[in-house]
Amino acid sequence: MRNRLRVLGIDPGLTRCGVGVVDVADDRTARLVHVGVIRSAADAPIEDRLATIARGLRAVIAEHTPDVVAVERVFAQNNRHSVMGTAQASGVALLVAREHGLAAATHTPSEVKAAVTGYGSADKLQVQTMVARILRLDELPTPADAADALALALCHAWRGAPAGSARGAAVLTPAQRAWAEAERRGRR
Repeated sequence: MRNRLRVLGIDPGLTRCGVGVVDVADDRTARLVHVGVIRSAADAPIEDRLATIARGLRAVIAEHTPDVVAVERVFAQNNRHSVMGTAQASGVALLVAREHGLAAATHTPSEVKAAVTGYGSADKLQVQTMVARILRLDELPTPADAADALALALCHAWRGAPAGSARGAAVLTPAQRAWAEAERRGRR
């Protein structure tokens, strides 16, 4: 794959931190490089859990040498405990990216869903199905955290390129074209 961008997508979480690495070409075709989940024990002290996530992310970066990192942006949830853990894991992901000299970006869940499925309120199965289709996988990526990490990486590669660049002007699905046009006009 010539002229490719290698993106590490991270779906932060304390118990399961999804990681996905994809190569995306200028024509927006994508290839799976790595997918997985970094797990930490729910009963371990928070500092141990965060250290486990950091070690796992460092290992993925060392093995797959991404060009950039995309992390899901933490959003308000009803469960304060859950949002705190997600925010802490997100902070670790951003820190590890910086340690490796990598640019990092954050994307909201609705941005990611819209970029991959064309619908900002898509459910987990729709995201998994589209990620599998885009990456030409025989099976849906599981668990959902891993699929979300791949979707983050794809979203960043497709939406992170400036309009008019070779990477930004490539082939899109009709839903992705409509979303990009709405974004360009400032409607979203």
